[in-house]
Amino acid sequence: MVTRSRVGTFKPNPRNAMTLTSPPISSTASPIPKSVRGALKDPNWHAAMATEFEALQKNRTWRLVDRPPNAHIVTDKWVFRHKLKPDGTLERYKARWVVHGFTQRAGVDFGETFTPVVKPATSALCSQSQHQGTGLRSNSMYPTHSSLGI
Repeated sequence: MVTRSRVGTFKPNPRNAMTLTSPPISSTASPIPKSVRGALKDPNWHAAMATEFEALQKNRTWRLVDRPPNAHIVTDKWVFRHKLKPDGTLERYKARWVVHGFTQRAGVDFGETFTPVVKPATSALCSQSQHQGTGLRSNSMYPTHSSLGI
């Protein structure tokens, strides 16, 4: 079997390609904090955390309630990232507040779930299917075999 490595052709790994070719983030950018305390001391990360918290409240993502008996306290953590422009320069500071959902029990710790994310591919598939009038049922997000040409 002839492989690229035997012929001498090497492709860079796309996960590492941007880090090898893009300029480093400006030295004036705040480093990614290792803890919430560190993030709160830095005005850039503090602002990113405030933006995330305001967005969660505006979207009514959660509500504070009294702890029901036999319910677990769901722990959380902050995740910090630098968002970069295509040329590798800093675009903004991104902070996300996530909970450790794997500790929850359905019906005890939560009553309903909601995912406010739609993948672009799903949206395009629905749009295309509606336009063509083919095989996508209105109550399903999964294409039928006929619409995929299978």
